[in-house]
Amino acid sequence: MSPVRVAVFAFEGVSLFHLSVPGTVLSTFDKSGELPGYEVRYFALTPGRMHSDQGMVIEVNDGLEALNKADIVIIPAWSDPEVVTPEALSAALRKAHKKGKLIVGLCLGAFALGDAGLLDGREATTHWAARETFARRFPKVLFRPDVLYVDDDHIVTSAGTVAAIDCCLHLVRQRHGSEVANHMARLLVTPPHRQGGQAQYIERPVAQLPSEHRLPGVLEWARTNLSENLSVDTLAEVAHMSRRTFTRRFREATGTTVTRWLNAERVAQAQRLLETTERSVECIASEVGFGTALSLRQQFASQLGTSPSNYRRTFFNSLLAQK
Repeated sequence: MSPVRVAVFAFEGVSLFHLSVPGTVLSTFDKSGELPGYEVRYFALTPGRMHSDQGMVIEVNDGLEALNKADIVIIPAWSDPEVVTPEALSAALRKAHKKGKLIVGLCLGAFALGDAGLLDGREATTHWAARETFARRFPKVLFRPDVLYVDDDHIVTSAGTVAAIDCCLHLVRQRHGSEVANHMARLLVTPPHRQGGQAQYIERPVAQLPSEHRLPGVLEWARTNLSENLSVDTLAEVAHMSRRTFTRRFREATGTTVTRWLNAERVAQAQRLLETTERSVECIASEVGFGTALSLRQQFASQLGTSPSNYRRTFFNSLLAQK
C-alpha cells in the first residue's frame, strides 16, 4: 500500500516546533504494514538553506512542485499575521485544493489559507492571540476562536502550539479511527484524542498541571467504569480524598469539572463503539453510562455537533472501505 504523502511548508524564520509536529506525530503511526504509513517531505518557495526561529539551519530540497504529489499540504505557523502570503504560494494552495488535496493551516498558518481565499465562507480558527487580526483581515470567514481546530470541507485549521498535535492526530483518525489515533497519543504521552465527524469542532480542555497523589489512578479507574453512576463523592472516595480536596485537584489536573470530563470521556467511548461495532445506539448509551439514547444524542449534539447515527455513517463505513 502506498503511503500518504504529506508536504510541509518551510520558510525563513519558521517555527521549529510547528515545522516538526507533522513529522513527529505521523512518524509515530503504526508501521506494521497492515496500514499505509505517512511520508513527510518539506517544501519551500525557493529550495535551499534557511533558518528556523531557533536559529537552526534547515535544508529544504523541494519547491512548490511538491504539492503535485502530496495528498496533504500543511502550512505551519506563519511568521507575522500582518504579512500577506506570497501569491505564488497562494496560487499553489488554491490549485492543490481544487485537485482535492487536504489543506491544513497550523496556528498562524491559517492566515496563509485565508490569503489564498480558501477560508471564505468556511469555518476556521487560529491562535487566540491573533483573533482580532484574523477577524479583521478575513471578514468572509466564519471565525471560530473558541475551539482547538476546525475541519470544514477538506480545509483544516488549528489553534496554537499543542493544538497542532491534536490537529495532526485528527488527520490520522479521519483515515484509521479512534483506536489508532489514541494509540498514537499514548506513544506521544499526550491526552487521548477525541474528534467528531466531518466539519465538527473540538473544544476540549488540555491538562494544565501534572496530577499528583492518587488522581491519575482515579482517572483510569473512571474510564473503565463509565457505565456506573460516577458521582464526585464516589471518585473522591476512590482517591481517598475529601470532596473539597478532590474537586480542587481534579480541576488542577484536567482543567475542567468532573461532570464535563465524564461526559467527554463517555462520548469518546461511544465514538469508539460506533466506529468498531454494530451495537445499537441504545445499547451504546447504556454501556458508556448515559443511560438513555436521548442523553447520548444530546451530548453528541453538544460536543460534536452531529448525531450518533450520522457519526456512525461517516466513520464506520469509511473504516470498512479501507479493509
